[in-house]
Amino acid sequence: MTDFRQLPVVTQDPIDQAFVQNPYAFYAGVRALGDVVFWSEYNLPVATTFGAVTQILKHPAMGRAPVGGASPDLRDGLEMFDTLERHSLLEIEPPDHTRIRREAMQAFTGPQIALIAPEISRLADRLISDFPSEPFDLLEAYAKPLAALTITTFLGVAQDQATVLQDWSNRMVAMYQARRDAGIEADAEAASRAFVTFIKAEIEDRRAAPGTDFLSQLVGVRDNGGLSTEELVSTAILLLNAGHEATAHSIGNAVPLLTGFEVRSEALSPDGIAGTVEECLRFRPPLHLFKRQVYETATIGDVTFEAGDEIGCLLASANRDDAVWPDGEVFDPFRPRLRHTAFGVGLHACLGAALARLELQIALPVLFARCPNLQIEELPRVANLYHFHGYEKLMVSVR
Repeated sequence: MTDFRQLPVVTQDPIDQAFVQNPYAFYAGVRALGDVVFWSEYNLPVATTFGAVTQILKHPAMGRAPVGGASPDLRDGLEMFDTLERHSLLEIEPPDHTRIRREAMQAFTGPQIALIAPEISRLADRLISDFPSEPFDLLEAYAKPLAALTITTFLGVAQDQATVLQDWSNRMVAMYQARRDAGIEADAEAASRAFVTFIKAEIEDRRAAPGTDFLSQLVGVRDNGGLSTEELVSTAILLLNAGHEATAHSIGNAVPLLTGFEVRSEALSPDGIAGTVEECLRFRPPLHLFKRQVYETATIGDVTFEAGDEIGCLLASANRDDAVWPDGEVFDPFRPRLRHTAFGVGLHACLGAALARLELQIALPVLFARCPNLQIEELPRVANLYHFHGYEKLMVSVR
């Protein structure tokens, strides 16, 4: 392993509350030190700039799978969670990654995503109609259920299962937080086992009576030899997890940006909404740190990495790089639209990015059209979930 302590060394506890609430001051400081710095708490070199982060995420000598391609041993007490990880698109590399993503994309087409737009609008309207007259948590009343109901509908899972699926997902996704501990691990394993049992039953239902939903199409791919059962189960769970977790955070992160925005109607107009969504994602992305394994010697900027090294990519720092976005610390929905890193870049870019964008493009205009007087009632606090970035709650009033 390379000794990276000759790089600029930075110190920042990722669960320190000042950092959790505003990591962007730290990001600005590390960008000023160079493309790559050494984050002492993680014992890890991290890329800070847009150029370095995107180069790493697209680099053929870097990826998610362990060096050598062998799957890590299943850990005691995490056997089911690790089994799902072994077959996850997030964790594997070509040729398996290429094959599984290609097969999944056959079902995850643009036209199929567009077909769900009216249902997203109906779900949003229904949730808004149930808003109480007194102040309430918009995350629990709107962002989380809309994201969960949308992804369950897309996959073809009964909407009345959305709450339990959301609970399992939250418990599994907690494994990627900086504050992970033995209790979180045990909870994630229990959720993984329950989730697998549920998805396998859903698969058998689709096999007996196929529909037009995404899961039915994946089952068809499996039965034609395109996917193994383990790959099918892992892909379905990944989409359910990622399909609501990041989207719920993204809706919640966007609302305070738009609540007091002077020309909100223009930003949310049919001509402006796509750019506004991209700016919300750039400015407050739901995920802040990805990691990559180095497979062979590679140079990023003036830093050389060797096989066996690991590097982190600060996505949220890259998204505020003034070299790409002048005045990157300013929220501006009307700035020129450029590719950001909120959904990743390269082979492992988010499979569900198009669906997430569609949800945001519907959820935000509908919310503010129905609730033009929406007000933030309490200064929202960011939850201690790093590497994720989203609020603990978002107390609002709409009457």
